[in-house]
Amino acid sequence: MNNGNNGHGADGGRRELERLRTGNPELDSILGGGFPVNSINILMGEPGSGKTILAERLMFANADENGRPILFLTTLSEPLDKVVRYLQQFSFFDGAKLAGSIVYDSIGEELAEQGVAMLVPRLKELIKEQRPKIIVIDSFKAIHDLSTSVPEMRRMLYEVAGLLTAYETTAFFIGEYSTDQIAVYPEFAVADGMVELARNKLGTRDERFLRVLKLRGSGYLEGLHAFRLTSNGLEVFPRLVSPDAPPSYDILAERVPTGISGLDEMLGGGFVRGRSTFMLGPTGSGKTTLSLQFVLEGVRRGEQCMYVSFEENPSQLDSQIQALGVDPAEARRNGLSFLYVSPVELQIDSIIATIFRTIQSGDVRRLIVDAVGDLLAAANNAQRLHGYLYALQQHFAVRGVTSIFPYETADAGDVETRLSPLADNIMLLGLRMNAGRGQRTIRVVKARGIGHDLDQRELRITGQGVKVE
Repeated sequence: MNNGNNGHGADGGRRELERLRTGNPELDSILGGGFPVNSINILMGEPGSGKTILAERLMFANADENGRPILFLTTLSEPLDKVVRYLQQFSFFDGAKLAGSIVYDSIGEELAEQGVAMLVPRLKELIKEQRPKIIVIDSFKAIHDLSTSVPEMRRMLYEVAGLLTAYETTAFFIGEYSTDQIAVYPEFAVADGMVELARNKLGTRDERFLRVLKLRGSGYLEGLHAFRLTSNGLEVFPRLVSPDAPPSYDILAERVPTGISGLDEMLGGGFVRGRSTFMLGPTGSGKTTLSLQFVLEGVRRGEQCMYVSFEENPSQLDSQIQALGVDPAEARRNGLSFLYVSPVELQIDSIIATIFRTIQSGDVRRLIVDAVGDLLAAANNAQRLHGYLYALQQHFAVRGVTSIFPYETADAGDVETRLSPLADNIMLLGLRMNAGRGQRTIRVVKARGIGHDLDQRELRITGQGVKVE
């Protein structure tokens, strides 16, 4: 099938391009459904970035015993037996498919002896003999490095592109290319798609990102998308963007009682449904206790609630729930769930994606993210995190999820200024000495759309929970 590049049918109407799935639903969504069939694509990035794994996962996802085969050609990068040996470590590997659906071959010796001139006749021979629906060449940059001139490379690529198009074959050229080579290397001129895989080294761990640089005839999700390598290939976390639909005004008219004596009165009846609250305060000011009481009130009202923690694990939170007079096991049975992520392994893209998937798949009505400071510490790009938080809160608003984001800080004024554009509500928790006695305090600085109490009040933590005097 040849769909052409104009995306229109004979009647002048729009015709969708046929897509080749990658075996990864999240990556497919970034690509607008997958790679266009019969296209030429470049997978680029430094060694070890995951290019070959991405291609092999795609191959096994599209292998069909009764269909056309898939061909993987190695050049001068790694020996063929080594490539297949490492392939067997992945869960998507299926040895039965190597019997005919997927064919691994090497052209390395021929390249070393004859140069790039051998590629076109060899490809023509393989394509006529096997009629593969997909061809992967790893590494294609090794072929570029063997060429003696740019004109030679251009002529060879012209013939290769014509050959692939004539036999309706989708091709993937894998190479250790850098972005500054895109403008000068001729293989990028014939490419219909370009996907870059990058690795950002951060102390004891790496952050990996992929980015679609080009996908001809397709709408795709731009920007950096985090991923990690697993036994099943690439686990991708698409960049979160704001929802298309604005928040429903019917939802925003509903009030959400906090269950905290005195606080609902300060808020004129509770939080507005779907709104986000940043709760700022120093250590020991009551942020976690107040947050727990908020979700426990939701559980009492039959709502699904979620507590995301980067500091205290579920056992520690269970102890605090017991101190509030509630059985943690019963709270779980009635709708309270926990997500704990160690701050040592914290990766903002994966945690934001996990939260987003949770609210998409469930009926979460109240959510705590404790604490924002850990996300900021883990982020190597504060502006990117702010964008994520803004988009996440917009999705909360559309779905009617009322959220609290505790933030530990001794300098509330500076943090308040930076976070104010993100927050619907801001509450300041504090500690002060009064006649030699320590007091906790609370003040509602901002509550969008609410005629709220601006006074500073005393906050007391008792065996029955939090109370505002």
